[in-house]
Amino acid sequence: MKLSVEISMYPLQDEYRPKIKDFLDVINTCEEVEIRSSNMSTRIFGDYQVVTELLNTAMRQSMEKYGKIVFVCKYLQGDARELKGYE
Repeated sequence: MKLSVEISMYPLQDEYRPKIKDFLDVINTCEEVEIRSSNMSTRIFGDYQVVTELLNTAMRQSMEKYGKIVFVCKYLQGDARELKGYE
């Protein structure tokens, strides 16, 4: 099954940019998904199992390394790239 996820990360500390960069570096290691980042969120497209395992790993690593972090995620079954106006 295909999955589309939009995720935003909000570290609850100062110097948040390096923390976000570390998170993006982790998710960008996976060649099995397509990742599109913007100023406010990152969108990930791919197989359900691959996407969820990738996000679980990246979120856990960020929380273990930096402590309290808020992640806001939107999950959509299917490939949102096929939706008109989804950019």
